[in-house]
Amino acid sequence: MSYLNFNGKILTADEPVLMASNRSYRYGDGLFETMKIQESKIALANYHFERLFVCLSVLKYETPSLFTPAKLEKEILQLCQRNHCEKLARVRFSVFRGNGGLNDDNKNLQYLIECWPLKVSVNQLNENGLVIDIYPDAKKSTDHFSNIKSANFLPYSLAALYAKENKLNDCLVLNTAGKIADATIANLFIIKESIIKTPSLDQGCVNGVMRRYLLESLSVAGYKVSETAVSIEDVKNADEVFLTNVISGIRWVKQFENVNFGNAKTIEIYSRFIKTIHA
Repeated sequence: MSYLNFNGKILTADEPVLMASNRSYRYGDGLFETMKIQESKIALANYHFERLFVCLSVLKYETPSLFTPAKLEKEILQLCQRNHCEKLARVRFSVFRGNGGLNDDNKNLQYLIECWPLKVSVNQLNENGLVIDIYPDAKKSTDHFSNIKSANFLPYSLAALYAKENKLNDCLVLNTAGKIADATIANLFIIKESIIKTPSLDQGCVNGVMRRYLLESLSVAGYKVSETAVSIEDVKNADEVFLTNVISGIRWVKQFENVNFGNAKTIEIYSRFIKTIHA
C-alpha cells in the first residue's frame, strides 16, 4: 500500500482528498514542484524551496507561519520513507488555494505530497538520443506567470500527447513570438561553436531548477553561456542539443525534425556537472 501527505496528514494513496470545488481542479489555481530524492536528501533543495516561495508570492498566496522549508522537507522525506523509496524517488509537491468559486475570497492554502520510486537509469545519460519536434497547436504567453510551474498545464499536456501520437520522445513549445519556450517537462539548451544557449526567462520558459543550477555552474566554470531568444532555425543549426530537468539532469537530443546532432560536449557537461549531483 502506498501513501500520500495531504496538509500534513499521512493518508493512503487510494483515499479521496480533493473536493469537486477545489480551485486547482476548477481553475488551475495552483502550482507544483517536481523534486528528486537521492539517498534521503532532496536534490537541489534550496533551489526548489526558493522557487516555491517566490512563486507563491507572485500568485498572492498567504503562507502560514508554520509552512516553512524545514517543515516541508521533513514531511517529504518522511513520506518517502513510508513508501520505501527514500533511496531514489520522484516527488510531486502541489499547492493550491483551497475550495470555492472564482470570486470567493478563500486564502486557505492547501498542499499535497506524492512520491514514487525511480529507476536507477535516471542517473545515467541516455545512450539513445531523443527525437523531438515542434508542437504546432499552442503558443505560450510570456507574461508575469509564464515562468511558474503552474497547475494550468494544458499546452504541455497536449504537447506530450502530440509527441506520443507522432512517436516522438518530446516536443518543443513555442511562445507567441514563434520562438522556443521549452519542452513538455524540460528546458532546452543548444550548443553552437562552444556557446551554450538557452531560452531566457522572458521567452516564457518555466524557470527550471536544473536550468538554473546548470547555468550558474557553467558560468562559474568559465563556459560561454547565453540566455537569449532561440528560434527553430537556431535549433536546426546547432552542433548539439539537450534537455534538462531535475529528475534526469540532462537528456541529449539526437534528432530535431530531419537534423541529427552529436553529443561530445553534452557528455562533457553531464560528467562534470550532473554526475556530482547523482553521486
